[in-house]
Amino acid sequence: MSLGDAEIWLIIALVAVGTFLIRFSFIGLIGDRQMPELVLRLLRYTPVAVIPGLVAPLVVWPEATGGSLDPVRIIAAAATLGVGLWSKSMMASIFAGAIVFYGLGALLA
Repeated sequence: MSLGDAEIWLIIALVAVGTFLIRFSFIGLIGDRQMPELVLRLLRYTPVAVIPGLVAPLVVWPEATGGSLDPVRIIAAAATLGVGLWSKSMMASIFAGAIVFYGLGALLA
């Protein structure tokens, strides 16, 4: 199935309008009001929910290995998680994961 230029531009315009309306609903309609305490408390968990969703596919099905499991990535992810739970420091966990990832990569290469 091939789409013509008119259909593609219509899809682009509809997506643009949809994106605008979603953002406007928060910024334009309720942007000047105080949000309820429950909403503010729940919004604090957004990064905790989004970041693992972005990182997990890169660890479990990495494109660099053709989608197969890579022990170096699994061990680096485990080190990142372990250091993060132990230290409660995001930067320490990131550095630990990077050191393990690049260190094991250099040792096994």
